Amino acid sequence: MYEGVLQDLIDELARLPGVGPKGAQRIAFHLLASDPVDVRRLAETMLEMKAKATFCSVCGNVSQAEQCRICADPRRDPTLICVVEEPKDVVAIERTREFRGRYHVLGGAISPLEGIGPDQLRIRELMGRLADGTVTEVILATDPNIEGDATAAYLSRFLKTLDLRVTRLASGLPVGGDLEYADEVTLGRAFAGRRNAGE
Repeated sequence: MYEGVLQDLIDELARLPGVGPKGAQRIAFHLLASDPVDVRRLAETMLEMKAKATFCSVCGNVSQAEQCRICADPRRDPTLICVVEEPKDVVAIERTREFRGRYHVLGGAISPLEGIGPDQLRIRELMGRLADGTVTEVILATDPNIEGDATAAYLSRFLKTLDLRVTRLASGLPVGGDLEYADEVTLGRAFAGRRNAGE
């Protein structure tokens, strides 16, 4: 245990996802040894991000405007919607350059242990986007783990009542993994070999 503001910083950093106590301590000591100009720039960037970054009113992706650049791009195919859990998954899929449709970010996955049910996800907004009949295919690109599979199963049952194709990414993605860690080739092949959901 350190004293004062250093320990306060370590405690705050340790609350971040993926940063444990030792990692928080290393980051805090790095910042302590850094030039004050660099630390100030980091702090100002974080404050500016919090003030300016928001979520797209259409798909839920991260944006600095009302609509993200993907939703605002008229070259994207409006008949395809790829449903993902988080904005980081949009970035992973975009890196493959395999998908030219639009996205819908759920904001998580169904996880009863964490108290996250369908009502906490952006499913109602997805249904609103499908109401006008423009979309012909919904690709379920949730993580290939228990929560992602449960979310995809729920959505596929929910979407079967609509007159559209519902597909799930093909195998090739590691079970229990996260989309953000998949390489472009694996993710690209999974997109190319997607199948009907529920098969």
